[in-house]
Amino acid sequence: MPTPLPRSKVKKNQTWNAESVFASPKAFDAEVKSLVESLVEVKKYQGHLGGNIDTFLAAMDVIEKISKRAAKVQVYATMSSAVDTGDQQGAANNGKAMSAMAQIGAATSFVDPELLSIGEAKLRQWLKDDPRMKLYEHYFNDLFRKQTHVRSAEVEEVLGMLRDPFGSVRTTVNMLANADFQFKPAHNSKGKKVELTQSTHHAILHMSDRKARQTAWENYNDKYLEHKNTLASNLTSSIKQNVFNMKARKFNSSLEATLFNGDVPVEMFHNLLGIFKKRLPLWHKYWRIRRKALGVKTLHPYDVWAPLTDKKHKVPFERAVDWISDGLAPMGDEYVSIMRKGCLQERWVDWSPNTGKRQGAFSTRVPNDTYPFILMSYTDDVGSMSTLAHELGHSMHAHFASRAQPMFYYLYPSIIAETASNFHQAMVRGHLLNTKTDKYFQIALLEEAMDNFHRYFFIMPTLARFELETHQRVEKGGALTADSMIELMADLFSEGYGGEMNLDRERVGITWGTFTTHLYIDYYSFQYAIGISAANAIAKRILNGVPNAAQDHINFLKAGSSKPPMEVYKLAGVDMTSTQPIEDAFDVLEDYVDRLEVLTGK
Repeated sequence: MPTPLPRSKVKKNQTWNAESVFASPKAFDAEVKSLVESLVEVKKYQGHLGGNIDTFLAAMDVIEKISKRAAKVQVYATMSSAVDTGDQQGAANNGKAMSAMAQIGAATSFVDPELLSIGEAKLRQWLKDDPRMKLYEHYFNDLFRKQTHVRSAEVEEVLGMLRDPFGSVRTTVNMLANADFQFKPAHNSKGKKVELTQSTHHAILHMSDRKARQTAWENYNDKYLEHKNTLASNLTSSIKQNVFNMKARKFNSSLEATLFNGDVPVEMFHNLLGIFKKRLPLWHKYWRIRRKALGVKTLHPYDVWAPLTDKKHKVPFERAVDWISDGLAPMGDEYVSIMRKGCLQERWVDWSPNTGKRQGAFSTRVPNDTYPFILMSYTDDVGSMSTLAHELGHSMHAHFASRAQPMFYYLYPSIIAETASNFHQAMVRGHLLNTKTDKYFQIALLEEAMDNFHRYFFIMPTLARFELETHQRVEKGGALTADSMIELMADLFSEGYGGEMNLDRERVGITWGTFTTHLYIDYYSFQYAIGISAANAIAKRILNGVPNAAQDHINFLKAGSSKPPMEVYKLAGVDMTSTQPIEDAFDVLEDYVDRLEVLTGK
């Protein structure tokens, strides 16, 4: 493992194009100040939205412009702090942005209660009277769907003001894990130290050296165990906030509150977990195949990512861009051109591993005059190529949605978000499996596929089960402790491993502590599994040559949140109200497992 570079030593072409958003931190500060001062322009419409159509449209125009400016502030702050969590300027930027977002939320909180007080009849009449109002039809439909759970203007303002202090639990856990944690180095089989950081952890677990994997996995989880009580307190606070919001908005459960807000059927959550539990024997089979392929007597959790052959497949960043472009060729020249230019010229991607870089990877959601930036640590392998493809799927979604929709529709809901990303991986994987026939590269591609499915069809449903149980305990007035959460998580993984894996209960049980993003976004984890199910269904349509399937997907990307999520999926030709796409995705997984069994058995 190469030693991660200090941030100051990273080449410019490997960093995000910060200057395209704000020329300098000073310019960012000036915009934050100006943005907050401009909120007076919003407030002057409070109490006057029902006057006439022109007043309403003028107010929405002001909010649109402020929202666009705010999105740029948030993107800049998020990326600044994520690329180097030890950078105090970046941390300050993030704090300023969070404070500004909270003030904007409070300043605009009067809109929905006031529209509800105007009444549905009058707003429906406006839709008929003026073609300019057509844009707001879905907004009004959704508003009156939520009417029972919208509170008075005063209460909504207070709830808006809570955004900043409530957001501190997520900031705290990220600063703890990404800025403060210093991990003991791993050691390889020759006794040599291997530096362990958030940006190298994933790569070490993919190394062939079992001792390096073991010590990296143990040292990484041990650091979280050292702070288990702080992490438990922090996560419990987040769960209590969700329960508070549930009660404030008069829902029966936090699950219902979250899914209702996103217009997602609660049955979808329970259907997914039901299918997942039914298909667990498939995962048990995979663990057996993996143990046999690795030639080990006992499989351990740190063996889940181990390469199944000694063959190395180096995939430099530029080659990955080429292969991803080839895989997405069915989407058309314009689509591929936008993506390639973003990677190789416009610097959408901050891809060098560096000291202080936040763990994981993400893509930013952006207004139409800002690039959809990506943060990741690229390590020249098939897995990194897959992650890049995934995040580019998010970025292309943001690109199309932000250019097709106004600000209040361009932020597509989380149930939709993981579809475009997994679609990219499915397309690229399908292309390479068909064109790269070398046995060992085929195994590497299938390993990547299993890595992806393991995360989205094993880890995420397991986290969803954990979320449901912990939320229900708090809703019933129960207590959560570090040890009780560790026991719950270990029990869930034990069921998933089915006796085929050695279960280190403490280190496996702290898994909840290592997910410093997903568990702080209420019931987000299960939506990954929904996303990968829809993604494979869409990819199948395109690869099978269904007429207009590629354009259907682009229409899906452009829709943002301009329609209910299940209707947006229908634009892509997929019915996600059915359980069939989930079952079909498990069939895809089963095919990969069977193919891997054949290839590793030869």
